[in-house]
Order: sequence, then structure tokens, then C-alpha cells
Amino acid sequence: MAIELQQNLRLQQQLIMTPQLQMAIKLLQLSKLELVEMIQQEIETNPTLEDSHIVSAEEDIDKTDIEPVRTKEVTIDEKFDNYLDWHNYLDEFSSTGKIHYESEKKDATDLEAFTTNKTSLADHLRWQLLMTQPSPEDENIGSQIIGNINKDGYLDISVEEIAETSNYSPEKIHQVLTLMQSFDPPGVCAADLRECLLLQTRYLEIENPIVDNIIRFHIKDLETKRYKVIAKSLKIDINSVVSAVALIKTLDPKPGDKFNDDHLIYITPDVYVYKEGDDYLIIMNDDDMPKLHINSYYKKAVRRGENIAEETKTYLKDRLRSAEWLIKSIHHRRKTIYNVMESILKFQRDFFDHGIAHLKPMVLRDVADDIEMHESTISRVTNNKYAYTPQGIFELKFFFNSSINCSNGGSIASASVQSKIKKLIESENHKKPYSDKRITEILETSEIHIARRTVAKYREMMGILPSSKRKQF
Repeated sequence: MAIELQQNLRLQQQLIMTPQLQMAIKLLQLSKLELVEMIQQEIETNPTLEDSHIVSAEEDIDKTDIEPVRTKEVTIDEKFDNYLDWHNYLDEFSSTGKIHYESEKKDATDLEAFTTNKTSLADHLRWQLLMTQPSPEDENIGSQIIGNINKDGYLDISVEEIAETSNYSPEKIHQVLTLMQSFDPPGVCAADLRECLLLQTRYLEIENPIVDNIIRFHIKDLETKRYKVIAKSLKIDINSVVSAVALIKTLDPKPGDKFNDDHLIYITPDVYVYKEGDDYLIIMNDDDMPKLHINSYYKKAVRRGENIAEETKTYLKDRLRSAEWLIKSIHHRRKTIYNVMESILKFQRDFFDHGIAHLKPMVLRDVADDIEMHESTISRVTNNKYAYTPQGIFELKFFFNSSINCSNGGSIASASVQSKIKKLIESENHKKPYSDKRITEILETSEIHIARRTVAKYREMMGILPSSKRKQF
């Protein structure tokens, strides 16, 4: 069979990610703070892109600089201004020392402008170690101990492991460790919870044998609240156990937690939903959002074809094209978020009127079909976006819930079921808390058919302990 070359014509459809589409997709999944930061970076790197607010402010400054300042010729006949405080001036002139008078109009110091760096647990322990004036050997051992303490204040490795890596004797390391266990906060440098609590009782001088025995031998029973087992083992009445447990609860199981540098992250809503009469008003949050526009000088220079280098002209055209894509993508993002919020409001009207208990089951496809967009686009829009509503601030993904079948043939959103479970647990008798099975039975009376393991899953998602650990005496 002969080998020959042939040309064939074939038509096919192929999805290509254009630069415009890539930018639009990227902006859709950014939060408001990330978008503002991204725009600021683009303004710094793209000379054709400008912020209208900054440009208008600069133009006002230029106008004031250009306008001549007209001054009036001073004559001898002019009188001094009346605002001078002559009494203070004469008192200062005639006094033996200089007196300084603060103007009443001077702005007070803004104390909120001053911030302090939070001291870390390692720095706090190192400062206390240096205050003991340690020898170079003790300081080296202490530094290795501090370097192996976790954020909760516990020592992650044993004395033997430190001895293997530092070539110091275990006795010497244990001596330094004992010293550091007396440092603030009480209970720091402990190997486990048992030792941490014992160090705190020693620091607080709690001389109670029941407390000491419970911590030493019944820490597991204490976690599961098996107080009867503890009372039987220690041969005491249960009231004494309850009193000792109440004292143990005042101790801190994580002494290093207050030194953790966990800053609060405040949520900035992307959209506001206000109720006006019987209808709702959707307002986009454009605060702190730069108002972008294209620099007219560069735009006219490229259009008129002025005498500029070809390389420079190509660069300007590319920057102008990038600026136009960015502005269009921002407008498209804003319009898409508005349409998604409007569709959510239409499906979840009962929630906005009455609260979480009236949240309906809804999936991404419902909104996608309503505004004629793909589900992946809706997923990107609802990611890290928050809405301010009359019921509180919620992430847009919150409104999408799986459905749970009801006995009457209807369905209810999983978030509504979680809200019902939380209310049941809050109103339960703390001496006889509801088990997961009992909660299932109570929900069944409300025509909500749900399995016991589903109740347990929702309870764990909300950070609620099981009934055995919620029980109080």
C-alpha cells in the first residue's frame, strides 16, 4: 500500500478561553476586599487606568495651585485681630517661667490611631526566662523548650527527645523545665491535660484531695461526666464530686490560647437587602470601590496616531485593551451578583419575611435556570459573597440547602432542620438532655422525617456536644 499526503477539511466546535472570559471568571469568584486589592494593583501597573475619585481630587489641588493668591497691602491704620488671647500673652510675658496654652480648637489625640503588637507566648516565656538570669546552658535549654511548645501551651516533645537533640542530660533539662512550668500563664509547658491542671492547682494552692484524685485518676470519667463512677471509685458522695468538678471547671485547659494572634475578620456585605413596605430593595455595596476610567490623554494619543515609537504604541494599545476588559468585567460582575440576589429573593421570600425556619430547599440549578446562566457561574458568584438582610448577614451559599422529606409529602431545607434542632437543645432539661434518638422522635411529630445519624451529623456541624456531655447535675 502506497503512502501519500492528503488534505482534508473538517469542521469542529471548540471552547476557547479568551482573555476577556478569563478575567470575567477571575473577578466573579473574588470577594469585595480581594477585588479592591486587585483593582489597586492594576491601577499601579497600568498607566492608562485611573481612579475618578483620585483624579478629581488632584485636579482640585492643581486649580488651587494655579490661581494666584491676592494679598492686601498692610497699612498702619489696620487694627489687630480680635481673636488673639491678650490675657494669656501678658500673663506669660510677666511670669518667671514659660507657660504654654493649648488652643481649644486643636483636635484631640486619636487614641485609636495607636496600636500595640500582641505579645506571643514564646516571647512571654522567653522574657520570664531571661528575668531569672539563667546561665548560657540553661538559656539554650529553655530556648529549645520554648521552640517545642504548641499554641495551646503544651510541650510537644518529651525530655528524652530534647536530650537526644541537644546533648544535655535529662536531669538538667528536667530542672529547667520545672522552672519554666512555674511561669505565667499557669499550666504552661505541661505534657498533657492532666499535668496542666495539676500545675494550676499547685499555682493556686488548691489543697483538695478529691480534686487531686479526680485529675490524676479519673480524667476520662470527668470528660464523659460519669460522676457516679468517680464517686464509687473514691468512696465519696456524688455531691462532693459535683463540687470538685465545679472547681476544676474554673481551670484553663488551654493556657496558651490567650496569646494566639487570631485577629477578627469583619465581614463586609457585597449587597444589602432592605424592606420597604411590602417589597424589598436590593442595593450593591460600592463603598471603597474605585471608580475606574481610561486616561483620555493616552486614548487620544493612540487614536490620533501621534509621533510615538511603534513599540510604545503597541504597549499602550495592550494596556488600553486590558483596562477596557477590566472595567467591563467589573460591571458584568456587579450585574451578575444583583441578578443572583434578585433570584434568591424571589425563591426565598418567606425567609426574608419570617426567618430561618421558613427557608426553602434550593439548589444552584434553580437560580441558574431563572437568570439563564450556568451552574458553575452561580457557584462562583455565591462564593465568599455576603448579603445583609433583615434576618442578619448571610453568605449567599447559605440560601442553597438540600431538602429533607416530610411526612406530609412536602420538603424542608436542611438549615431549617438545624435551627429546629438547636432550639430543642437550648430548651431541654439540662439534667435530662435529649438524645439524638429522642430529637428524631420530636421532629417526627412535626412531620419531619430524619434519621438519627443525620441528627448527630447536624449537631456536630453546629458544635453541640452529645447528650452524655451536656448533662448537668
